[in-house]
Amino acid sequence: MRNVVVSGGSRGLGLAIAQALVGAGFRVVALARNESAAFSAAAEAAGDGLRFWRCDLAEIERIGETVRAIRHEFGPLWGLVNNAGIGTSGLLAAMRLAEIEKTLRLNALAPIVLTRHVLRAMMADGSGGRIVNIASIVADTGFSGLSVYAASKAALVGFTRSLAREAGPLGITVNAVAPGFVDTAMTDGMAGARRDQVVRRSPLKRLAEPEDVAAGVAFLMSEAARNVTGTVLTIDAGSTA
Repeated sequence: MRNVVVSGGSRGLGLAIAQALVGAGFRVVALARNESAAFSAAAEAAGDGLRFWRCDLAEIERIGETVRAIRHEFGPLWGLVNNAGIGTSGLLAAMRLAEIEKTLRLNALAPIVLTRHVLRAMMADGSGGRIVNIASIVADTGFSGLSVYAASKAALVGFTRSLAREAGPLGITVNAVAPGFVDTAMTDGMAGARRDQVVRRSPLKRLAEPEDVAAGVAFLMSEAARNVTGTVLTIDAGSTA
């Protein structure tokens, strides 16, 4: 059974990704600060296929230790999904420096450092692998009030394309998935009129579901995507068409 690490895998989109990968035959080690009730129920149903590993990615200096411990516990690492992040919103002129730093630390620096350590493990094992970064359509389109968040996701897109060239000769693919507004707790917080506007602009007249994004990740993690690397898969119900 191939091991895949999913950051932010205890709830929401991350949990949907973890469950899709378990369904595809992988063992998933979900990183998060806390184990949610939804995750506990999913893990009980999945048995050894879904495991929780407590990790605060804000503690950058401890990420390497975490990856080494996971590899020691479960064996070689085949895949990594960089899903964890925060959706900080607000006009840049009014945003506190601490908020800017936190967003960039969790959404850009932490996944880069986590990837660095997982990539080293993959290189040592010599059996190839898959890396998938969860970006966002706002990295390309922009969105008022999300400038810092968009900057962090744009960083992941550039990181994806460059790392694909570095890791390709090792048999490791690196791709990104760019969801649009997904029907999760994060979008539940949008004002009704703003949410309705996003839905109306979509050719499909709906928001994408977490399961749609999870299916895209599962494809990129599979053998069917062995020749797909350095690309960004957009899943947004057609919003950017």
